[in-house]
Amino acid sequence: MRTPNSQAWARYSLRRPKKNYVRAMPSKKLLIFNMGKRKPDYDLTVTLNAKQPIQLRANSLEAARMVANKYMETNVPENYFFKVLVYPHNVIREHKMASGAGADRISRGMSLAFGRPVSLAARLREGQAVFMIRAQKQHRDIAVHAMKRAASKLSGLYKITAV
Repeated sequence: MRTPNSQAWARYSLRRPKKNYVRAMPSKKLLIFNMGKRKPDYDLTVTLNAKQPIQLRANSLEAARMVANKYMETNVPENYFFKVLVYPHNVIREHKMASGAGADRISRGMSLAFGRPVSLAARLREGQAVFMIRAQKQHRDIAVHAMKRAASKLSGLYKITAV
């Protein structure tokens, strides 16, 4: 579900696992949040902002992170700082239906259709920044193009701001 119109489902405790709503947390797909070199002399900040409230899966965030970082790495190596600003915490459930021959005898239909934890998602508000690139002013076009490539991997509408 792309739109975050339901209640967030993210309660998981390491100390008291029997009291959790989420019994088994899905594995994390997004592991790296800071890339490039952290230097104080960058004079350009490019951000990718959501134009609408949306829920993004962790694997789509990882794909967008990889494509933007690779583009920056090949064009301006060691002269940028790239940061993922959102964290996927919301657990997505999925009720898998049986298909094929004899599925009607095995499947229970929609009875007890709560679903199993499948993946994680980040919930974004309107105007919230997803990614940030800090670089030199002469690399503005490269940073904006990297954000365009990242936006193509994500569902929803996004605005790129360069300050």
